[in-house]
Parts: sequence; structure tokens; C-alpha cells
Amino acid sequence: MVQKNPFSVVHFDRFLQPEDILLVEQIDRISRLNAKDWETLKFIISGKSIRIVSIDLPTSHKLLDTSDEFTQRMLSAFNAMMLDMLAAIARKDFTDRRRRQAQGVQKAKKLGKYKGRPENIELQTKIEGLLKDGKSYSYIQNLLGCSRHTISKVNKRIKSGNYMT
Repeated sequence: MVQKNPFSVVHFDRFLQPEDILLVEQIDRISRLNAKDWETLKFIISGKSIRIVSIDLPTSHKLLDTSDEFTQRMLSAFNAMMLDMLAAIARKDFTDRRRRQAQGVQKAKKLGKYKGRPENIELQTKIEGLLKDGKSYSYIQNLLGCSRHTISKVNKRIKSGNYMT
């Protein structure tokens, strides 16, 4: 499954045209994907001959200025290797942060200090009313800008007889 990332595989395939240049601030902005999705993304980048230029990868800038085929091929190979390495590092950093965050939440729960995000009663009341009026999940999602999960949670509450209103 593709993560909710502005640079997901789906976005790359849909919006980038062949031989586009993608300028990113940092490589980790496009490379927090799992290994399978990263390989898919690399295939798309390669297949469309997309060049990635990043502030944190200085050799990527050089590809814009070179007309020498040998230099261009060498820089392309080097940048591809660096991209792979930076992607692996970014993914490790991402998973480490997630793991440490989960550990902190678990510890705070044990100490009774973590309560999670408070429920948005106003939003849930609106969802409940719309569900009772027979509106679809998609309609509610578009109207209120909430997730399907939130709508489903309210719907389950209604079905169990626990009404907000």
C-alpha cells in the first residue's frame, strides 16, 4: 500500500511527464517509502527519464549543466546509487521515529498521562445527523472534509444505540 505522502508512487506516475526535472528540498521527502514502493517509484523515474535535483545531493545539480555524455552517464549512475542509499537511510529514520513515538505513547499510557486526541463532538454530531438523513459516506466526506474512518466510527456508534444527540 502506498503511504499518504505527497510524493507517492501514484502521484509520480500520474503527474510527472517524461524527462521532467523534479526539484526537492531533501531526498527524504520522496523516499520514506517501503522497499517495494521505492522500487516501483525508481522504475517510474527511470522509465520516464525523470531527473531528481535535490539541495542535499549536490551532484544532482551537475546533471543540469553537463553536455558531455560520459560525465552525464557517470553522474546519473552516482546519483542513482546515492538516491538508493539516502532512501534507505530516510526509511530507517522514519521507522525509528515511529517506533520511538509508539514507545513514548505506550509509556505515557501506562503512567496515565496520555489520553490521545480529544473527540471532535461537533463534527461527530454533524456526521450523525447526515447519516440519519441517509447521506452517503462520500457525500459526508466531501461536505465535512473528514475521513471515512471517522464516519464509520460514528455509524458504528449509531448502530450500537449510543447517539451523540
